[in-house]
Amino acid sequence: MAAAVLSLEAITLGLTTPVMITIADVPAGTAVAVGLGLAVVCLLLAGMLRAEWAYVAGYLVQVAAIGLGFVVPVMFGLGLVFAALWTGADQLGRKIERERAAAWAAYRAEQG
Repeated sequence: MAAAVLSLEAITLGLTTPVMITIADVPAGTAVAVGLGLAVVCLLLAGMLRAEWAYVAGYLVQVAAIGLGFVVPVMFGLGLVFAALWTGADQLGRKIERERAAAWAAYRAEQG
C-alpha cells in the first residue's frame, strides 16, 4: 500500500515540473531537478520499503512535497493529502504486520 502511495505521488511530483516552469517561472534546470528528482526518489523508495529507513525517508519526501507549495501553491493541499495517505499506509501496514506476527505466534504455540 505504501509503495502505491509513493508511485502515485511520483506522478504528481513529476507533473509539477512543467507547472514550475510555465506558471511559477522557475528556471527549467531547477524545476527538472526538483520535480523529477523527487519523483525518482519516490519510485526508488517504493522499491526499498523492506528497509525501515525507507519509511523515514518517505516522511521526508512528504515534507518536501508540502514544502513545494511555496513554489506551486496547490502543492500545499496535494502534499497534505499525500502525507495523510502515506501516514495511513504506514500505520495500517504496521498494524497488519503486528497482527500477522501475533497470529503466527499463536499458531506455533498451538502446534508445538
